[in-house]
Amino acid sequence: MTSLYPRSPGNLRSVTLRLYDTAARSVRDFVPLVPGKVSVYGCGLTVQGAPHVGHIRFGVAFDVLTRWLEYRGFEVTYCRNVTDIDDKILRKAAEQDVEYWRVASKYEREATAAYTLIGCRPPTVEPRATGHIPEMIALTAELIAGGHAYPAGGDVYFDVRSFPEYGALSNQRLGEMQSADDADPKNAKRDPRDFTLWKGAKPGEPFWESPWGPGRPGWHLECSAMTHKYLGESFDIHGGGLDLIFPHHENEIAQSKAAGDGFAQYWMHNAWVTIAGEKMAKSMGNSMLVEEVARRHRPVVLRYYLVSPHYRSMIEYSEEAIEEAGTAYARIEQFIARALELTGLVEPAHEVPVEFAAAMDDDLGVPQAVAVLHNTVRAGNIALAAGDKETAATRLAETRAMLGVLGLDPLAEPWVDETAGAAAGDLRETVGKLVAVALEQRQAARARKDFAAADAIREQLGAAGIQIEDTPAGPRWSVN
Repeated sequence: MTSLYPRSPGNLRSVTLRLYDTAARSVRDFVPLVPGKVSVYGCGLTVQGAPHVGHIRFGVAFDVLTRWLEYRGFEVTYCRNVTDIDDKILRKAAEQDVEYWRVASKYEREATAAYTLIGCRPPTVEPRATGHIPEMIALTAELIAGGHAYPAGGDVYFDVRSFPEYGALSNQRLGEMQSADDADPKNAKRDPRDFTLWKGAKPGEPFWESPWGPGRPGWHLECSAMTHKYLGESFDIHGGGLDLIFPHHENEIAQSKAAGDGFAQYWMHNAWVTIAGEKMAKSMGNSMLVEEVARRHRPVVLRYYLVSPHYRSMIEYSEEAIEEAGTAYARIEQFIARALELTGLVEPAHEVPVEFAAAMDDDLGVPQAVAVLHNTVRAGNIALAAGDKETAATRLAETRAMLGVLGLDPLAEPWVDETAGAAAGDLRETVGKLVAVALEQRQAARARKDFAAADAIREQLGAAGIQIEDTPAGPRWSVN
């Protein structure tokens, strides 16, 4: 992953980054296993349908995490998997009467497009489950040899009683747990809470050969195999949505630690996007597809809407909330546009404001960081009104640095399209000429003390979305 920021001792000096660790159920000082480097694993999507806004919140949360780690000078390796073989994918393929890989390929492309649309940079590596069957077979064999798993009727199950720590992440006692959610029609499990590592092939299903017969891996197995391959026996941060804590992440811990890996040192989980208090999910019938929402709202506004709350806070989806986010983001864009007129293009500052950094170091406190961002924009507007070019340029540089961390800088990729930007510039120039004529008429009306006519011109411009601000240097205009 290419860093957005030049790594320097300054960014790492006296840094105390603190993150909420789900396993510890508290905020902890972040100390990486290898000084100056951070390894991150995020559970990506099961590509069995088009991604909705709830899915993509995970991508945004971990994108901000990696951006902030890079700003702090760390070299980040980010691995995000793709589950491209799963019961849901097989059911979808059967419904459509096509091969499973056609379904998986189609929705993997849509997932990638959604991540890109919302401004998430690609991870360092994005492995697919089907590309790591040998590693999963080897891990299963190792667990069997160690007495932590057992074959039965063509399947292989993990023996949860063999791992005393089982349930620690989700804070559950084994005796209080329900049966594992994978069906066992053969009634071959020793304990109903044992979960599947390897599933024997059913007629017509895709399969791979294994020492226990033809079959395919269980869902949980892939992440243990991939983290070991790409991040090593121990790595720094693992996470995903809250719904993955149990059973998925609990089972990953059991598999990996039973095989001798130290596994993840910190666990981070983002909260859900909800509708009417219910989790957004395809199974709930309340999902809002990213592609559909992006037709009604600019993708950068959707990202601002998802970024602004704390990653551990639920977000209640509504059109009104996204529109409010659009209004807030427009204030930032208006300042940048006005500042560019006075100062010209200003590169992002090397360092963000101290208050912004303190908020981000406190478990990625984006709400407080966004407050600092808007305070900086207000200070910049005051400088613009006073014609203070130097201060305006400083505030613009700080604003761009903060927006870069949040992935919201309108002057940076992916939000800048040169063709669209040129067209927008031509349009603004044309609108500017028309507004200038109207302002000349307004000034003439005021000079002859026809204030009613002057007010009428201002109101007409306002109705067209043009805001007029009278300053000592003359009237200024901006688009609402």
